[in-house]
Amino acid sequence: MTKIQSGRVALVTGGSRGVGAATVRRLAQDGADVAFSYVSSEHEAGKLAKEASASGVRVEAVRADAASAEEMTRLVQDAVAGFGRLDILVHNAGLFLTGPLADPDRDEEAMARQFRINLHGVVAATRAAAPHLPEGGRIVLISSGGADRSAGLLAGDYAATKAGMEAYGRAWAHEFGPRGITVNSLRLGAIDTDMLDRAAGAALLPSIAMRRLGRPEDVADAVAYLAGPGASYVTGATLRVDGGLHA
Repeated sequence: MTKIQSGRVALVTGGSRGVGAATVRRLAQDGADVAFSYVSSEHEAGKLAKEASASGVRVEAVRADAASAEEMTRLVQDAVAGFGRLDILVHNAGLFLTGPLADPDRDEEAMARQFRINLHGVVAATRAAAPHLPEGGRIVLISSGGADRSAGLLAGDYAATKAGMEAYGRAWAHEFGPRGITVNSLRLGAIDTDMLDRAAGAALLPSIAMRRLGRPEDVADAVAYLAGPGASYVTGATLRVDGGLHA
């Protein structure tokens, strides 16, 4: 049976662990060649590339700091040069920092880095990818329930980066739509990765309709849908992957 992504090339930012790693595995299983970025987890990235390539596709890990617009641009250019094309771009790299906006001692440089990773790097990579994406191309943005709900988490900066990314996504949907390229966002809830505070996750369980935390594979399944042929008329949309947390 022909795999639905056979012959296509995907690029996943922040792909070495968690949701990114699950997405790399899923897209490879679906037949895509995959490049993915990492910044510090070289051992995990190399192990994942070897594991995912067992699906019979080409998978490569590339070190690139999502906080650097220059490195994100280079990442895209190198992927296109190395694989010969680019069909799917998944923006997964992210940083989650909390703290009161009015705290006079807060780390402004760390907050600025959060903006560079979660927003500025996304814009740079999308700009670099735009000339190369063909008809049928896909851009998937990994967002958060915080984009439209505060929930008292003191994560105003983080929420602003995700809301901004979604706003770009809607604008890109119109910009790239005439070329047959879709752009969509996944708004995640409590996903069981190393970014999730265990106590906070446990406290949320009674409010989650499914009564469990999300798995990285749950998100990867949603990415696979949006990146696949069945979502050819879905663009400018935001899909919640939160087990009914915000139902």
